[in-house]
Amino acid sequence: MSTSSRFAVAVHILTLLASADAPLPSSLIAGSVGTNPALIRRLIGVLAQAGLVSTAMGAAGGASLARPADTITLRDVFRAVESDSLIALHAGAPNPACMVGREITGALTRITDKAQAAMEENLAQTTIAGMLADVERSARARRR
Repeated sequence: MSTSSRFAVAVHILTLLASADAPLPSSLIAGSVGTNPALIRRLIGVLAQAGLVSTAMGAAGGASLARPADTITLRDVFRAVESDSLIALHAGAPNPACMVGREITGALTRITDKAQAAMEENLAQTTIAGMLADVERSARARRR
């Protein structure tokens, strides 16, 4: 059981694009993220389908934000790159002959739905522009 890093990488990509004055190639983005360009291109494709990134081909091509950074929330990013809820339930059906097995899925669903809603509400309060401002603040503090 592992967790996905798609959300963290997508936020990294979008924050980097928000800091750029021109489209960025996947090789440059991959260098910042510390991964390979193919993975970046796949994730950029997902972000483009969600309307968060636009791409251009050619020598001056690359990826750029499809809309202003202050209109892209972390909830938008999460919903674009994560297909499942944060907390997964049983992979198989629990034993219906057992009281706990019969009722646990409903009980867990009520709790996990609340947790998912709270997380998404929190993510909705932060934009990519806010992430860039936080990164820039941290960079200034480090230079002191």
